[in-house]
Amino acid sequence: MDLASPDRRRLSLGQARLLQLSAQGLLRPLRRRPRPSDVVATIERMRMLQIDTIHVVARSPYLVLQARLGDYSMEWLDDALARGQLAECWAHEACFVSAADLGLHRGWREQRATHWAHRHAARMHGEQRVGMDNLLAGIRTSGPVRAADYARDAGDAPAKPGWWAWKPEKRWLEAWFALGELMVTRRERFQRVYDLTDNVLARLDPPFDPSLAALPAADLRRRFILDSVRALGVTPAAWIADYYRLKPAVAEQELLPLLVEGELVAVAVEGWKVPGYVHRDHADVLAQALRGRLRATHTALLSPFDPLVWDRARLRAMFDFEYTIECYTPAARRRFGYFVLPILHRGRLVGRLDAKAHRVAGEFEIKALFLEPGVAVSPRLVQALADTIADSARWHGTPAIRLLRTQPASLGKALRAVWRTRG
Repeated sequence: MDLASPDRRRLSLGQARLLQLSAQGLLRPLRRRPRPSDVVATIERMRMLQIDTIHVVARSPYLVLQARLGDYSMEWLDDALARGQLAECWAHEACFVSAADLGLHRGWREQRATHWAHRHAARMHGEQRVGMDNLLAGIRTSGPVRAADYARDAGDAPAKPGWWAWKPEKRWLEAWFALGELMVTRRERFQRVYDLTDNVLARLDPPFDPSLAALPAADLRRRFILDSVRALGVTPAAWIADYYRLKPAVAEQELLPLLVEGELVAVAVEGWKVPGYVHRDHADVLAQALRGRLRATHTALLSPFDPLVWDRARLRAMFDFEYTIECYTPAARRRFGYFVLPILHRGRLVGRLDAKAHRVAGEFEIKALFLEPGVAVSPRLVQALADTIADSARWHGTPAIRLLRTQPASLGKALRAVWRTRG
C-alpha cells in the first residue's frame, strides 16, 4: 500500500466525520454501565480533558465525560485525581491528563514559555518574588493548601473576573503551578488543593517516568503530533497544532517521515484540497469507514470545551456548524444564550441548547433550544432529544424539566408530549 498517496483511500466528508466521532468516543453510546476506570480511559482516548469553572450546568470536564459515559458519578473524576491516576497541567489549556502522559507535558514546559499563563507567572515572580517565595516555603512546612486557606484582607478591592483580580496568594499559587513548582494533588468541591510538585509526582499511578520528561523537544513534538492525529481520527496538517497548542504550526512536509514509517496513513477527503491523515491505530476503523460500515447512533449534549468543539474552524469544516461561546458576550448581543451546548445526533450537530441547572429546586431549565436550519422535526429526533435531555437532567440532579422556548416551536410541543407520557 502506498502510504504517501491518499487517492487509494477516499473518504466522503460524512465518513470522515464518523471516523472523528469514533476516535473521540462519540459514535455510539456506551453499551454497558460506566465504571470508575472509564474516566481515565476516556481521558486517555481524548489525550486530555480541558478544565473550565463555569457551572450554570455541570462544569465542563464533567459534561465532556457525561457525553461519552452517560450516567456516571462526577466523583470518579475527583477520585482519579486524588489517587494520582490523573494530573493537572497546561496542555491545550489547563487540562486533566493521564498520569502516564504527565512526563511528556513536564518535558514540554520550556516550549510553553510564550503561553500567557507562563508569561504572567514569570513576570509576577520577578515583581513579587518575596511573597511568592515565602508562600512556597510555607507550603514546604505546612503541606497542601487551598487558595481559601488564605484570608482576603478587609481592604482588598471587590473580586472581579480575571487572574489579576484574585487575592495575592491565589495568584501566587497559580503562578507556581504555571512555573511547575506546585501541582494539584486533589480538588475539594472543585477547589484546587496545591502541593509541592515532588510530592504529587511521587504518588502518581502509574509512577512518573522521568525519561519522558528528558526527551528532546523534537521527540516530544513528534509524540504530540501523533497523539493529536490519533485523537482527531482524521485531520489535515493544518488542524494538528491546535490540539496541544504546538508552535510552529504543523506542515505536511513534517508529516512525510511519519507516513514512510507507517505511523500515519494519508487519505483523500471529499472537499479537502490537501491530504487527511489517520493514525495507524485507527486502521481498522478507517477500513470500516471506507466500506461505509460505520454507523452513528449517539445523541449527546456537548460542552463548549469538548475536544470535538474547541477548534471552531475545524468544527465548521467538519460539521458545518458555526459556534461561538457567548458567556463572554454582553447579554444584549447574544444570539443563542450564555452557555450553549451543541447537540450531537447520529453523526451531525443538529442544534444547540441553552440551559441552567437549578440544583436546590431540582429543576433543569431550558431557556432556549434551537435546531439548525434544514433539520427536520422527525419522530426519531424528538425521541432521542427527549431521552438525552431527560437523562442529562437526572444526572445533574435536576430531574424536573422546564422548557421555555424552541425554534421551531413545533419541537417544544413534541418534546413536552414525550415527557408527559412518562409522567
